[in-house]
Amino acid sequence: MTAGAGPAGTGSFAEPGGNDPLPVTVDDVVAAANRLTGAIERTPSAHSRTLSQVLGCRVVVKFENLQFVASFKERGALNKLLQISDGERAKGVVAMSAGNHAQAVAYHATRLGIDATIVMPTITPFVKVQRTRELGAAVVLRGDGLAEAEAEAMRLAGDEGRTYVHPFDDPAVIAGQGTCALEMLTDDPDLEVLVVPVGGGGLLAGMAVAAKALSPEIELIGVQTERYPSMAARISHTDLPCGGSTIAEGIAVPRAGLVTGRIVEALVDDVVTVTEEHIEQGMNLLLEIEKVVAEGAGATGVATLIEHRDRFAGKKVGVVITGGNVDPRLLASVIMRGLIRNGRLTRLRVEVPDAPGSMGDVTTILGRAGANIVEILHQRMFVDLSAKSAEIEVTVETLDNHHVHRVVAALEDAGYAVRIGKFTFRDPPPG
Repeated sequence: MTAGAGPAGTGSFAEPGGNDPLPVTVDDVVAAANRLTGAIERTPSAHSRTLSQVLGCRVVVKFENLQFVASFKERGALNKLLQISDGERAKGVVAMSAGNHAQAVAYHATRLGIDATIVMPTITPFVKVQRTRELGAAVVLRGDGLAEAEAEAMRLAGDEGRTYVHPFDDPAVIAGQGTCALEMLTDDPDLEVLVVPVGGGGLLAGMAVAAKALSPEIELIGVQTERYPSMAARISHTDLPCGGSTIAEGIAVPRAGLVTGRIVEALVDDVVTVTEEHIEQGMNLLLEIEKVVAEGAGATGVATLIEHRDRFAGKKVGVVITGGNVDPRLLASVIMRGLIRNGRLTRLRVEVPDAPGSMGDVTTILGRAGANIVEILHQRMFVDLSAKSAEIEVTVETLDNHHVHRVVAALEDAGYAVRIGKFTFRDPPPG
């Protein structure tokens, strides 16, 4: 989808084919930037020479994972909190979130002396619940999913008179998120494309408002995991199924926002989807090249440059690492799976005679071929082989997939039958 935008610097935009101004203007974003100055990090943008070489375009990375709560969500949450009245402050706020928005509201509400209650689904990982409590909010666990948690948050807002701080579908939140684009285009005004992760759409909508005002020709691309293409479905006017486990849980939103959707339809050029495998690859690239930890949702921008490489060839592209809150166990799984994909960790099954010296001969060949043995198992009973044979299952560290094939060739040249362990990555790593 390609959409038009108003002239640079204008205070409002009209939707294509209509006269109604959009609910958030560039003036709102600029005002938000003034409010937020000194209260959040002005995170760096940096040209990544290595990512650019690997991905075939000029990549500029915005490190929103360096915010205090390791997410861009601070921008919108704080901008909302700073605009509620004294009476609303006295009654407190309530929010619904299973992750970054919860921590952002908890942190800034506490800092501003506002009582905050966060409703989280009962399945929220304990570490996220505990972190939200540590930041000063009361946590209510309710429901098996976001819909039930949201219903409880809305009930509390009505019964207790609390102000509801929506995670994305609020003009003040959207304007706050848009300050990310102001900073990026101040640092790199010649950016040709912005690639922005999108769940409910707050960040994409806010950045689109700011970017199209400052640089009308810039291309705005939203990206979603293929398992939750809710915004892509909205702008393409199709019915795409949403559901399933995903490593990008931060953008696993089954229904696009109404306010955000309206802005995205008017200003964003396209919303694409990426696979779970490419998201994992994006996480690993950022870890290996930029030495930063990105959560699944935070790595989808880089995943887009991997999966849709030809689309961005030669262009100067800005990507946002939206967050870095990832469970260490999940991160470890992603790292190990990346090593397997790249041929740096491989499992071989070698049929050998069930006789003394067989294992020693195999390990000697592996060593001479430059393979480092990580783990080895000698199996006689649970194998479909001759009773006079055994199987050695060995996990080896290698340089890459080409090295794996050289190792296998060395074993086969010595007369051994070898099978490379098969790994399928249709599902995300366990979390």
